[in-house]
Parts: sequence; C-alpha cells; structure tokens
Amino acid sequence: MKFFLDDQRYIDTKHPLDISLGLSDAVSNPRAWYVDAPKFEPVRTEHYTGSVTEGGSVNFRNIYFNPHGHGTHTECLGHITEEVFSINDTVDEYFFEAQVISIEPELRMNNGEEDRVITLDQIKAIDIHKEALVLRTLPNADNKKVLNYSDTNPAYLEREIATYLIEKGVKHLLLDLPSVDRESDGGVLAFHHDFWEVPENPNHERTITELIFVEDTIKDGDYLLNLQVAPFENDASPSRPVLYEIQMK
Repeated sequence: MKFFLDDQRYIDTKHPLDISLGLSDAVSNPRAWYVDAPKFEPVRTEHYTGSVTEGGSVNFRNIYFNPHGHGTHTECLGHITEEVFSINDTVDEYFFEAQVISIEPELRMNNGEEDRVITLDQIKAIDIHKEALVLRTLPNADNKKVLNYSDTNPAYLEREIATYLIEKGVKHLLLDLPSVDRESDGGVLAFHHDFWEVPENPNHERTITELIFVEDTIKDGDYLLNLQVAPFENDASPSRPVLYEIQMK
C-alpha cells in the first residue's frame, strides 16, 4: 500500500526494512553488560503446565530478560536520573523522517587500551538533516546479531557529538552498539548526560535506541522510521524500529 508523505513522496508499506534484533532464549542471542542469556520457561503449577510438548493445552511461558542487555531497545533520560521516567511516556508518536549513515570508528589509545571511537569530525563531515539518525558502524559483520559484548570494549561515540546532534535537531539516535558511551568509563556516561542535558536541563523528548542491525542492502540516505516501543513503564523497553524507503511520485 502506498502512503503519501506529501504531494511527491510516498512509502510502500508492504516493503518494511526491519532494523531490530529479535529476542530469544538461544545462547546466541546478542547481549551486553554481563547479563546471562534470556530465559523462556513454561509456567508450572499444581494445576497446569504451560507447555504443549509437556502435556499442557497451551504454551504459556515466563520470559526473563533485561531491556538494556538483550537485543534492540529504546531508552529515555530515566536511564540516568534518580526518578525513573518511563519510555512509555516519552515516545508518544511513532513516525519520523530518518537518515541512515555509516561510519568506521577510528582507533585511539586510552590508558594503554585500544579504543574504537566515532569522532565529532567524522559526524561533522556528514550533512545531518533529519530528526532521527540511524548510525551503522563499519565493518558491518553479521556476527553483530549474536555477539556477547560484555568485557569487549565495544566502539562508542565521542561525547561532543551529543551537543552537535542537538544543534542539528536530532531527537532520536539509533545505533548498532550496546551503548553510546565507553563500556568502562567509571560510571560517567558522558554522552548520555549531554544528550539528555541531565541534570541542568533534562530533556524528556529525546531517545536512544541501541543494539540495532542495519543490513548492507539498506543504503545510506533518507527514510521514514517507524519506531515501535513495547509499552513498559520503565526507563527502557524492547523496541522494533522499521525503516521505509521514500519513493518519488
């Protein structure tokens, strides 16, 4: 079905480009922050068993997971504030014009350890012009879909990028990394604080979506983003960002 954005531009709703990672109880499920793999377990009581293969009438399973540590998730400023603001209150519209960009992190030494860093100069070299920015890091190996990022010092973003993106009008940042900040930074979380302007001027509209995966077939450029977030009353929630190519009439 064609959905027109204006007199000239439209999207085909039958051709979504899903950039989320699913959640499963497989050991290969992507994870970070030292959490174990998710658990999917049938409910077992004296009255019934929630597994058809075990003789139950239905599959009825408890799922144990961490939004930040298991797969694609969207978070709000409640991630770093004393009051746990809810992502369910933050995201109240779901379609945004988005820009996909690809950057290979630069190598730099940090206290004797080799870091991979997306720099402000790299971002400034690109014309950032949409309210949602989708960042794909290079190389874009398929193993991103199954990595355990814990204790691997993944790539991260230079903190100065946060203020620059705000100046450019970016409200929603999506990336294929477990965090915008360095894995071990002493709890500073500099990018998070600067992007949400905490504590000076807390912003309740901006979101960060982490652990996405953007297939190589999705080219850099402009898209329409549908950002769907599970309605959890929590600082973060599993999410399903979907892109649509913008066509011309």
